[in-house]
Amino acid sequence: LPNRVVMAPMTRSRANNNENAPTEDLHVPYYTQRATAGLIITEGTQVSKRAVGYINTPGIYSQPQVEGWKKVTQSVREAGGRIFAQLWHVGRISHPDFHNGELPWAPSAINPETEVFTPEGSKNTVTPKAMTQEDIKTTKNEFVQAAKNAVAAGFDGIEIHSSNGYLFHQFFNGTSNIREDEYGGSIENRARFFFEVLDAIKEVIPEIKIGVRFNPSLHNIFGMIMDEETIPTFDYIIEKLDKEYDLAYIHLSEPFNDVSEVEFAEQHIAKRYRPKYDGTLMINSGFDQEKANAVLEEGNADLVAFGKLFISNPDLVGRFREGVEISEWDKSTFYTTGKKGYTDYEAKTRELIPNQ
Repeated sequence: LPNRVVMAPMTRSRANNNENAPTEDLHVPYYTQRATAGLIITEGTQVSKRAVGYINTPGIYSQPQVEGWKKVTQSVREAGGRIFAQLWHVGRISHPDFHNGELPWAPSAINPETEVFTPEGSKNTVTPKAMTQEDIKTTKNEFVQAAKNAVAAGFDGIEIHSSNGYLFHQFFNGTSNIREDEYGGSIENRARFFFEVLDAIKEVIPEIKIGVRFNPSLHNIFGMIMDEETIPTFDYIIEKLDKEYDLAYIHLSEPFNDVSEVEFAEQHIAKRYRPKYDGTLMINSGFDQEKANAVLEEGNADLVAFGKLFISNPDLVGRFREGVEISEWDKSTFYTTGKKGYTDYEAKTRELIPNQ
């Protein structure tokens, strides 16, 4: 990569069309404007209709969606960039409004007791349907097909979204997974579904083009509650990935909130997992240029992913390089529709993308 600045995956809810497909007038310029990033990771991209839990998010399971993403990847590549698709299934962080009245799927029938924003507005989550083994197989196949579609759409690789309280994370945690079959109980069993999907995807994409994302100390957000086995579970997963796989990277998040009083939490994720993982390690959550340089200089990460800074600073790499002041973002436009707060932020450095 030309630099260590990664554009983090961010839900932006601009695929407000019947196909939930990326569009030429919005998604193409949005990603292309930010193509000076060392790597772009797309917003969470659902692998099936069953996987959705947010309004106006793009998918990668239909031909119109693939065609939409083709225009994005081609434009980013022509601008000199690199882009991975983040493959996403929200599991229980959804609502029957998205599924013709049917319950969302999850490892166990446990309500996350949070809110989701549906086409009819904000609603409380419901108790999901516990996935059968056939449901698990179906979902694995959906991830594999989504990975094939990502290749067809011209992506440089994919990231498996196994983080932030979504489906894989729900399988990992003992507070959201109380299954009594081979997908529940022990740490190895709770990680089984993730590794089965990873093993299936690497049959259609080389391992070195696959990234994975984790948020080990997520607590009291998106319905996740940590317990005494949460961190040991991520220790097991990351050590297994280190020994048995050759991935593009592992993408980790520092805690999203203050977990200093949480008995089972790890407050310093990069420091904990750098010694456990010899491959490329990416870290995110709350970094600015100074903090990012520090974590790199300390040797605790190889890449740093920036989210909100990339929303309002399409030329973030140039601003870091030239010491130009960072522009503030407009939070009210994070999840709205249209160009405002999406493609209308100005570049202020020489780090400009041609024709944008």
